[in-house]
Amino acid sequence: MKKNALYPVFLKVEHLQVLIVGGGNTGLEKISGLLKSSPGAKITLIGETVMDAITELTTHHPQVIIHTRLFQPEDLEGKELLILATDNRELHQEIRALAKKRNLLVNVADTPDLCDFYLGGVVSKGNLKLGISTNGESPTMAKRLREFFESVLPESMDDLLANMNQIRNNVKGDLQKKIEVLNQVTKSWKNREE
Repeated sequence: MKKNALYPVFLKVEHLQVLIVGGGNTGLEKISGLLKSSPGAKITLIGETVMDAITELTTHHPQVIIHTRLFQPEDLEGKELLILATDNRELHQEIRALAKKRNLLVNVADTPDLCDFYLGGVVSKGNLKLGISTNGESPTMAKRLREFFESVLPESMDDLLANMNQIRNNVKGDLQKKIEVLNQVTKSWKNREE
């Protein structure tokens, strides 16, 4: 059985300079996902044409810059994360090669073999955030799992997290002691459900 060897991380995207190349449906999907998860993300989007829906979405995000033109190699200057979202594989390969010379991390939509990272399904309930990856095998399954978790996790998760934080802050002792107390608290919740 093949194992998913990806290492999950949660990036503070609002601290990074992101470039998206592609102003069509895929570009819209990528920028929408980033802004939903990280509304303060600093994104530059470049597309030969840019959908009205992208322009509309970004009117609420003044930090987003849109250029309606072809990609130019100097567009990579100062960027830290790159998402390629056109339907042109040859263009993606050319841009990716330029990006790798600059040590940029690259995601190429629907092309796992060219990706350094994947944009998985994301579930957000206040401060709780779950990332879902199928290792590029099935974005549809990641979407279905996201929908499932969004429906079963209560909106009150933030209250629970705040309560756990307060308990943690009031426990005296070292890290090991705090872990023991928090494990006991959550174990008692589990026992109540059974």
